[in-house]
Amino acid sequence: MNEKNQKSNSFSVAVFFLTVILIIQVFLVLYPLAFTISASFSESNSLASTSIVPFKQKISLFQYTRLFTQTNYFHWYMNTLIIATSNTIITVVVCSLCGYIFSRFSFPFKKPVMASMIILQMFPSFIGMIATYVILWKLNALNTLWGLVLVYSTGSIPFNSWLMKGYFDTVPRDIAEAAYIDGATPLGAFLKVVVPAAKPQIVFLALTSFTGPWMDFIFPRLVLRTDSKKTLAVGLFEMINGRAADHFTMFAAGALLVAIPFTILFVLGQKSLLQSLAGTGGKE
Repeated sequence: MNEKNQKSNSFSVAVFFLTVILIIQVFLVLYPLAFTISASFSESNSLASTSIVPFKQKISLFQYTRLFTQTNYFHWYMNTLIIATSNTIITVVVCSLCGYIFSRFSFPFKKPVMASMIILQMFPSFIGMIATYVILWKLNALNTLWGLVLVYSTGSIPFNSWLMKGYFDTVPRDIAEAAYIDGATPLGAFLKVVVPAAKPQIVFLALTSFTGPWMDFIFPRLVLRTDSKKTLAVGLFEMINGRAADHFTMFAAGALLVAIPFTILFVLGQKSLLQSLAGTGGKE
């Protein structure tokens, strides 16, 4: 009995300490979020006058009104949405096709091409920033949204093509061969049979392709010049950089709205995302 009581007491102590640790972690994660939400609904223009306890002051939409009337936030939001959506569509279409071709077909120089794609991904993107800037300058793509889409989509093709190729390798060949017997073309079999089987990985690719450009700062800062063409990251940064300290609560409101597309996308694609991360989407 004494041994059982000792084990029970040790288990209770372990549960207590684990519970305390989890509560501290939850507080550390949720408090900054709660403080940001509270600051965004503040009437004050300065963080210094806001309460350290969230939602203690009067709730107001003043900062949101100020955000949309005194800045080009709506244009920044739409610019970022256009860039992220365009990059997602291009990346999903091109990388899915490339991955399927590399997985299913044989052609000359297949292995060297695949090896070169991996080698290109080994170099940091910072190395090619000057070359990228010069290329965009020659193409008259500086200070344009399509120039950024070109940079993002071309930069993501090598790795994501490898990612899709690896997933298509796990999709049984029998389902495509059955479609061939029924008279489908390779493209028809890919669109009607293989793509539905690879839906979890395609959803994962779409999510990562969208979130990548959504808050990227370096390339938009390098390429974009006029205020109407800026993205959210650049616009929000300049809102609090080198100005008076009366933009931080408005910055909190703008930062909070940034999370809306992420929330919607992850809620809609949660099931497929979990299947992709578990590696169960293409297995029999």
